[in-house]
Amino acid sequence: MSLTERDKLLQEVYDMAYDYEKKYGGCSQAVLGAIKTITGKISDEEYKAATGLAGGIGLKGYACGALTGGTMAISSFLGREYNNMADPEGKKAQTFKLARRLADKFEEYYGSGKCSEINKELFGKSFRLWIREEYEEFDSMGAHEDKCTSVCGNSARWTMEILLDEGLYEINNK
Repeated sequence: MSLTERDKLLQEVYDMAYDYEKKYGGCSQAVLGAIKTITGKISDEEYKAATGLAGGIGLKGYACGALTGGTMAISSFLGREYNNMADPEGKKAQTFKLARRLADKFEEYYGSGKCSEINKELFGKSFRLWIREEYEEFDSMGAHEDKCTSVCGNSARWTMEILLDEGLYEINNK
């Protein structure tokens, strides 16, 4: 059975986010960077703004960076604009709905959208990533080999599925 163009695109964005996390770290930027590379629709400023979200916001274990990176991507395609804060089109509410869809995938697959809880699921424990020894243990247990890398890949895939399903991005429409 041959893969459809959609399947190929979803695998490509998965692999790209996985590889970005493995090579460079920064889960939020790994996901957003993969979406940026594939679609060409994420600005450098948006990408840069995702820096501090990694590791559950500044390595604190709060909202998963792969989830926040995916949410930023969805928001970039649909969210309300600064010059239109009144939002008569309801873009904010539409964006919330799609962001919830992504968060629901995290809860369904990992039991949570919280970095520390996902770590418990993947590693059997959570980490205080801002403490060097704990970060080194996290890394030595495969964070950037197959664990957080796969979370990034899944988030990028789920995000792209949402963008495609909602008609916010079309294949071969860079």
